[in-house]
Amino acid sequence: MQKEDLINKNPLRVLNPLAPESLPDHRMGLVMARAGLGKTAILVQIAMDSMLRGQKVLHVSIGEGLEKAKAWYEDVYKYIAEGFHLENASEVEEELMRNRMIMTFKESAFSRLKLEERLNDLVYQNIFRPDIVVVDGYDFVQADYDSVMDLKEMMAAMNVQGWFSALRHREDDRKSAAGVPAPCHEVDGVFDTIIILQPEKDAILLNIIKDEYDGAAGKILNLDPSTMMVRD
Repeated sequence: MQKEDLINKNPLRVLNPLAPESLPDHRMGLVMARAGLGKTAILVQIAMDSMLRGQKVLHVSIGEGLEKAKAWYEDVYKYIAEGFHLENASEVEEELMRNRMIMTFKESAFSRLKLEERLNDLVYQNIFRPDIVVVDGYDFVQADYDSVMDLKEMMAAMNVQGWFSALRHREDDRKSAAGVPAPCHEVDGVFDTIIILQPEKDAILLNIIKDEYDGAAGKILNLDPSTMMVRD
């Protein structure tokens, strides 16, 4: 199988239909789940899909080290290459990883200002200009509406798409009117696309409960719990 086949067969294509007349995608996306259900795996697969299409991805890892973030990409790519019998897998991997940069922050050191400063350094020095910024590990419990909106405004000003992960807690049953659980129940209006991971008996369901860009709201995908890969 060729790289182009991977692009067309990716189940996450429902979030990016590849219509040539589409406007630039500047969405703010959110992936929510309890611990260990696959938030990072979904963010990495969204990032990988973008990289396959030639877009540049900045992966911001909060509270985790560089090597752990790199390992996620290596594992996801391995499953993709082996599962689809990809031709020239090593060459394609090398090409893809040139479209990715990983940036790490300690939990106490992350802020819009520090992220913006480091992003501007990359762009102004012509080192890396991302199309998509993936933020894994942002603390929505400590964040308020203004701080999340501040990040959205920064993404819009820099002309990038943003994807975030959020950890939900079993004991907190608060929800917004749209069904978005805590701790994001008061900031759900900031996001254009929201995906909730829900454990079932033999799989994990990806419930797209909101999608203002591609009309995918209401669609449900499956996550293989043994590989953390999205499947039809």
